[in-house]
Amino acid sequence: MDTISKEKRSHNMAAIKAKNTKPEIIVRKYLHAQGFRFRIHRNDLPGKPDIVLSKYKVIIFVHGCFWHQHKGCKRSNIPKSNNIYWVPKLVNNVYRDKENIKLLKKNGWEIIVIWECEIKKNRMEAKLRKITNER
Repeated sequence: MDTISKEKRSHNMAAIKAKNTKPEIIVRKYLHAQGFRFRIHRNDLPGKPDIVLSKYKVIIFVHGCFWHQHKGCKRSNIPKSNNIYWVPKLVNNVYRDKENIKLLKKNGWEIIVIWECEIKKNRMEAKLRKITNER
């Protein structure tokens, strides 16, 4: 059962940003410090990727573990209250991600997904090492 009122929960959830999140900004600062130039949130590509490195034909998605249901991550639990809302919403997010990635790969893009927990555990650099070594 939820410990706060429905109105307060709604207010909290409405305050969560979809763009320019803290994890996204951390990845962008790292890439910029490495000398990469990129575009963000290109709406002409499926899924409006968080970071697009056109020169390298690489797309980086920075996913929140909860919103994109990172398998095996403790942050990806489904809320116990209001399952009728949350289960379809989160399942649809995962399905949409897979479809967007499939379309992007079909068009020749390399996809890197960085999870919120990987940034916090300093695993981001290992994932990005491939493109930093290609320059």
